[in-house]
Amino acid sequence: MAEKLYAGHTFEETVRLYADTVTGVCVMRLRNSTDAEDCFQNVFCKLYEKSPDFDSDEHLKAWLIRVAINECVSYARKFRMPFISKPPEDNAYYDNTDSMDMSWALMETPLKYRDVLYLYYCEQYKVKEIAQILKIKENTVKSLLKRGREVLKTIYGGDDT
Repeated sequence: MAEKLYAGHTFEETVRLYADTVTGVCVMRLRNSTDAEDCFQNVFCKLYEKSPDFDSDEHLKAWLIRVAINECVSYARKFRMPFISKPPEDNAYYDNTDSMDMSWALMETPLKYRDVLYLYYCEQYKVKEIAQILKIKENTVKSLLKRGREVLKTIYGGDDT
């Protein structure tokens, strides 16, 4: 029996290609590396079990991001996790000593901005693509980006120019 391909990639290649993306989404959502690892595993288990067909790498990546977000929401709901707690100091993904890395500042933003900011700045998606992935209107994405940038500016610091 031939191995199932996901947009032309084997399962192992898919995990390797998109591990950082799925990890990033999970960490930004849950702010805890242990919980993020659980969700990461669940996302790729769902990919393997459901084995959907994908038109392209972009379609596969968008599907993984959407499933990762949904998985984090379900995980948080299941364990009654608040999304407002500060990240633990021992979190391997949280390091505010690197001024060039804005992930620590993203983790400090309210959840309603975090997904949009992460997809825009870290995953380099355009507004239209973010709207499709998150299943919201483009103007909503633009508003969230604008407000999120203002929040990020206060957290991360920056010029008032």
